[in-house]
Parts: sequence; structure tokens; C-alpha cells
Amino acid sequence: MRLVALLLALLLPSSLFAQGAATLIADQVQLNDQEQLIASGSVEVLYEGSRLTASQIIYDRQQDALIITGPIVIRAADGTVLIADRAELDPQLENGILQGARIVLDQQLQLAANQIDRQDGRYSQLYKTVATSCQVCSDQAPLWEIRAERVVHDTEARQLYFTNATFRVRGVPLIWLPQMRLPDPTLDRATGFLIPEQRNTTQLGTGIKIPYFITLSDYADITLTPYLSSETTTLELLYRQNFVNGSIDVEAAASDDTLQDQDRSYIFLDGTFRLENDVQLSFDIEAVSDTAYLLDYGYSSKDRLDSAISLVKVTEDSLAQGRLTNYQTLRDDETNSSLPPIIGDASYETRLKPDFGGVLTLESSIDTAYRSSDDDGDDGRDVTRVGAQAAWEHSWVLQQGFVGTFETGLRGDFYEISDDSSYDELDLRVAPQVGGTLRWPLGRAGENGTAHLIEPTISLSWAESYGATPPNEDSTRSELDAGNLFDLSRFSGEDVIETGGQAAIGLSWTRNGALGMNSILSFGRVYRTDAQAEFTTSSGLEEQQSDWLIGGQITTVDGFLFDSRTLWDDNDGVNRADARLIWQNEDVTLSAAYIWQSADADEDRDDPISEWSFDGDFQLSEAWAVNMDARYDVADDRPVSGGLGLEWQNECVSIDVSVSRRYTSSDTVDPTTTYGLSGSITGFSTGRASRSLAAGCKD
Repeated sequence: MRLVALLLALLLPSSLFAQGAATLIADQVQLNDQEQLIASGSVEVLYEGSRLTASQIIYDRQQDALIITGPIVIRAADGTVLIADRAELDPQLENGILQGARIVLDQQLQLAANQIDRQDGRYSQLYKTVATSCQVCSDQAPLWEIRAERVVHDTEARQLYFTNATFRVRGVPLIWLPQMRLPDPTLDRATGFLIPEQRNTTQLGTGIKIPYFITLSDYADITLTPYLSSETTTLELLYRQNFVNGSIDVEAAASDDTLQDQDRSYIFLDGTFRLENDVQLSFDIEAVSDTAYLLDYGYSSKDRLDSAISLVKVTEDSLAQGRLTNYQTLRDDETNSSLPPIIGDASYETRLKPDFGGVLTLESSIDTAYRSSDDDGDDGRDVTRVGAQAAWEHSWVLQQGFVGTFETGLRGDFYEISDDSSYDELDLRVAPQVGGTLRWPLGRAGENGTAHLIEPTISLSWAESYGATPPNEDSTRSELDAGNLFDLSRFSGEDVIETGGQAAIGLSWTRNGALGMNSILSFGRVYRTDAQAEFTTSSGLEEQQSDWLIGGQITTVDGFLFDSRTLWDDNDGVNRADARLIWQNEDVTLSAAYIWQSADADEDRDDPISEWSFDGDFQLSEAWAVNMDARYDVADDRPVSGGLGLEWQNECVSIDVSVSRRYTSSDTVDPTTTYGLSGSITGFSTGRASRSLAAGCKD
């Protein structure tokens, strides 16, 4: 018969059942004259989430010991599995001996030993041990294994200590280590070496990166990575720390190489903190020793660095923010003083709902642009603006389904300008504006479930600027797009206001297919009484009659997406165009993009830009994956960059091989080809398997 052995509560030490949570189930339970309690036949013990199965368990009261006969399987609450032929343990299962045992940690790492000694419930000593995370078959050695005279598993520290260890591949010894420590797979963070990376570039030669991870606390760590090659000696650093109210991250490196006759270094620091009263503090520091360092080592492709500190507070009806930014250019044709290098801005905006309806928005702001040069004109000009604005907007649903919106506003700006004699030192500008928009959404549902929505839109507006005509510091790269087609002003900043009367028209058609194919097509245009000379020639907004804005998108249920936008001039044709194409399923992800921009001296672009890019990821099988990327400059008829990567992995090994080529037209950065090779064995916290790829054993 099967029964829950209540007798154990009377005979076994009370500590084993202190919480009354242990249950024993067996086919038969008997008590003999030697004060031994014997449970046999399909024995199961359930205790605090753990489960033990065996053919027989004997509790010897005189020796205060458990004698367990296998096959023994213990499944711990943390996922650890222990299998043994025979065991002698104390009733608390903290001390004793297991023979013919095997431990499986986190369903990844197997440790098989002739004998396991349990000590203090924390340490397990394994003798004549074989450790591997590979599939073990009887007819061949595993792909890799570690054979050791002794292994100590510290279950509290979650570390494995190997003595007299040999690393083998298909049974062939490759590396012998007298002592070795590795984290077990249940540990997320542990001090020690990470996976090395072999790196070969045409500039820096063949080298290797050997990262060393240091756990400083539960909330901080640092990774030091020596990078050694025939052309460089580099130390890379990654520091991370979490606080109660935020975090900081630091990336840095210092190099002594043969490329330049100077010490080279960089640092990127980012931090975010939540302060009192729901204020968010963010800051970042970016600095580099020379313009080519980041690209030479592949740390970043940025051609401008920005170091900034900002404070932001957001509530349901207000936004307060302030930011100070310092720019450093890495471009050959640009100087720091011309950017300008220091930008500061602060603003406060609140939205109110007055009794007469609509939304009233009040805003005040201040910004400044500072250049270190004292030259008169663009290279030395310093500008400070203080402004305030009030705007009111209201919408109505009219008869026949029309939706109308009315908005009006008034803004004033005070400017202080120095180091530029072409502008007054102090000046004031006042700008009123008013506008209205009328939309007519028309919907139709087809018999097969397809839905259509056509929405013609027209807007009329007027604005004027009285007083100052300040220099344009923050609106030099404005352009027409779907987001600003019906705005009162399409300049991206505060220094320039779109003036005069204007009308914008647009039409959009949205189709939601019954089979999941959805599409959007839209176009629009702006008509003005006055041309706006501050817009650049390729922005689509320079003339009284803007370019046609044409956009569309198609998506399908099988992962296909096509998206495109074009600015079309009646006389000159396409001014700007961009398109992207994406297709993805479980095994393939493909994306391609194309961009065209016409030449525009106002945007420092003497030649047109025509470039396409491609990215692809292919999961060829459970073991093999390929990824590739490429960029090509069609206008210059030259490649920009390209890369190819190959990954192979099974249940216990991962290998990555890559090659990339970066071309450049810069005078300070040379083209570079980079070859990479890295690999890892899974089963330890430094190398985890993403999925089970065990192929199984042949009969």
C-alpha cells in the first residue's frame, strides 16, 4: 500500500520536520527491532519545493543517519538535479556521502563523480570528476569536458573550485591547470575572466582582448579589458553602478599605439537620477583625445561629441526642463567655435482648461549660444534669447462629420547679441498667429471585412513678426514632413517664424485589409502669400508653393513592411526621398533603406547624397546563423561599410567569426578591415546557452 508515513514525525529528528512541510510517500513502511524505520518501493520525499525519489530509505535512529538506496534522484527547488546510486546522509541532508553521483546545475552543467561528500549543507566535494554541458553519449567523448581530481561546489557562493584539472576536446587533453575557479551557471555576476576576443585589423594588427570582470558590490561592477596587439597596448574600462534613485555607466579606454605620436584615450559617462519632487537629473560626458581615435578602435561612429546636464520635471499639466550642452566636433571641415560649442536652454510650459473651453498653453523659455571666438560675425557671435508665449486651441465636431480646429497665439522674444555688428545688440520681437484646420474623415467598410478611411484636410493660417530679425541659430535644418504639414510654423526652433498667409492641403487614404494587409497613402502641399528665404533650397519649403509631400506605407501579416516619403518639386523633380523595406519571420530578418538628398549649399552639401544600406540575419538551422550589413554611396560610387558574421552553436559551444570593412573619405581616418573571432563554452555564468541544441546520441 501507498501511505504518508506519519510515523516519521515521531521517529525522525524534529528539525527535519520543523515546519511540518515534509511528506514521505512509499509503497511500504516498517519499523524493525533495531530501531530502524524502512520505507521502500517507489519512495518519494517532498520538502520545501524539493523532491527526492529512491527505491529505499532507511532511518537508523541509533546512528542518526539516513541510508538511501538508488537510483536516487533529488530535484532541488533551484533547479539543481542530483543523481546517485547510494547515499549515507544525516537527517538534515547537510553531511554525508553519495556514491556514483551526478549533479546537473541549472539544466546546463553536468558533474559526474565517483563520490560526493556533503559538508555543512553548503559544500559538495566531488572526487574523480568529469564536468561538461555537452550531450554525453556512451560511444564517444563529449565535444568538451573538464576532468579533475577534485571539485568543490560552494552552493552558497555558487562557485566551482577545480583541482588538478584538464580541459579536453573530444577526449584529447589540451590545457592542464593545477587550480581553477569557475562560477556555476546559477550565478549571474562573479569576479573573474570573461570570454576572450581575438581581433585583427589592418591598422592595429592581430591582437586579443581579455576582459576581467570585478564585482564590487551587489550594485556595482567594473570590467577591465587589456587589448594587446603588435600595434597597440590598450586598457578598456566599463564601470556600472546602480543607486537607490539612479545609475551611472562609464566607458573609457587609454591606448599607446603606433598610429599617432601621442597618448590616446576617450571617456563616455552617462548618469540618470530621480531627485525629490519628481525631478529627473540626466548627465553625460563625452571626450576624446583626437578626432580619429573612436573610429580607429571601433568604439563609436560619432562625428560630434556632446556633453550635457539636464533637469526635467513632468506633471499631468506642466513640463519644466533645463539643459546645458557642450559640443566637440570631430569633422575635418568644422571647428568647435562655429557650432557653437556651448548651448544652454530652459523652459516651462503649462496647459490649462479654461471655462470657455479649449486648451490654453502658457510657455516661458530662455536659451543661449556661446562661441569662444571674439571674431565679428558668424564665427564669434553670441546670442541669448528670453521668450514667452500664450496659445489657445479648441476643436469641434461639426455637421456631416467635419472636424474643425481653431488656434491662436502670441509670442514675444527679447534678444541680446554680441560679437556681430550686423545685428543690434538688444532687440525685441513680437509675433501674433492665428489658424484653423478642417478635416472630413470618410469611412467605408467592405463586405469582405476590408475598411477604408479617406480624410481630406485643409488649413488656413496667418502669422507676422514685428520688431527684431534675429540670427538663425536653431532652425537651419527644417524641412517639410507629415508631422508639420498643418503647423502654423514649420521651423524647428525659435529664432525664425513662418510669416504671412498660408494654406495647407492634404489627403490621406488608409486601408485595413480583411487578410491583414494594411496600407496608407498621403500627400499634401503648402501655399503662401510670401516666400520664406530662411528655408534651405532642399527643405521643400523655400518657395511660395512648397514641394509635394508624398508618403506611403504597406504592411502585411507575414512580416513585410514598406515605407517611403518624397518631396517632389514641380520643376526640379525630387528634392528628398527616403524609403525602407523590411521582411522578417522566425528565421530571416531582412531590411534595406535608401536615401536621396539634392545638393544644397545652405546645408553645407555641395553634392547630392544618394545612399542605400542593407542588413540581414539568417537562422540557417538550429546551429548555424549568418548576419550581414552593407552601406553604399551611390552618388560617389563607393562603398561606405560592410560586414559579415557567422555563428555556430550547439548545446555547449558557441563560436562567432566576423569580418568588417569601413571605408572613409576623411583625411584623418584611414579605411580599416577588422576580423573578429570569439567563442564560449556554455554551462558557466560567463557562457549560457540561449536554447537547447542537443542533437542526441546515435544508437
